[in-house]
Amino acid sequence: MYRLISFVIGYLFGGIQSAILYGKLKGINITEQGSGNPGTTNAIRVMGKKAGAIVLIADVFKAVVAICLARMLFQNEPSILVGLYSGIGAIIGHNYPVFFKFKGGKGIATTAGTLIAVDYRLFLISAAIFLICFGITRIVSLSSLLLSAAVPILLILFYCGEQGNVGIEAMLLGFVITALAFYRHKANIRRLIDGTEAKLTSKK
Repeated sequence: MYRLISFVIGYLFGGIQSAILYGKLKGINITEQGSGNPGTTNAIRVMGKKAGAIVLIADVFKAVVAICLARMLFQNEPSILVGLYSGIGAIIGHNYPVFFKFKGGKGIATTAGTLIAVDYRLFLISAAIFLICFGITRIVSLSSLLLSAAVPILLILFYCGEQGNVGIEAMLLGFVITALAFYRHKANIRRLIDGTEAKLTSKK
């Protein structure tokens, strides 16, 4: 039962679309501007770096809050699993928000928030992978895909020794996180293969 409730908590928090809400404050419909994606990258392109930073922090924070709440409710359950189920719920809530007709972002900032709350070591390593790739390529999608691909590998490295099936379940949930990211980036993957994926630039 803790798995389902943790997931639902995450989903409800994840459904809060900060890019859409911030855009409305500025009189902008982010879903009709730029790529139409209500996430950090498009917020930077359409509304500038300040807006992008606010959206990024909000999308990270909502996963952290959801996971902390779930862990408070289920203190006697495996912390890693409570965190991952809640985090996956937040990612799916961000990607397919019930509050916004199931049209959301791609979930990378919320994935980062999940990693921060689940185990800061996972975040630090995956963030380093993202930053190195982005520093070389300036391509957010490629950097995001590499970040997400590292998640199950890191979970195996850090949690394979957990008692019972906890480590195996954590690893499988890590693959779910990776699969969600790759699915949401399928158009980006096609452009990466074609060599037409855009590099990140902002209007100010």
